[in-house]
Amino acid sequence: TKKEGVKFSAKGDLGQGSIRLVQTTNIEKEEEAVIIEMKEAVALTFAVRYLSMFCKAAPLSPQVSLSLSEDTPLMCEFKIAEMGHVRFYLAPKIEDNES
Repeated sequence: TKKEGVKFSAKGDLGQGSIRLVQTTNIEKEEEAVIIEMKEAVALTFAVRYLSMFCKAAPLSPQVSLSLSEDTPLMCEFKIAEMGHVRFYLAPKIEDNES
């Protein structure tokens, strides 16, 4: 994450891709807004297969909140109107620097 936006990228055996989200303010549909609250930049790596499982909860909510912090799990939250929320946590991959 950087002050200008958040970049998500993935790469694997079949290819690679990336997308950058920037904050949007003047938008007609509130559920399509992108809000970025950043205290410090982070660069973390996660297993895509688990993130794909989290996405299966997307039909429950028009919005998703992601919380990222160095050395802590990713928090992915789908708020469900007047019922609460569904929240997932995923620990970042740990690089083995001894090899």
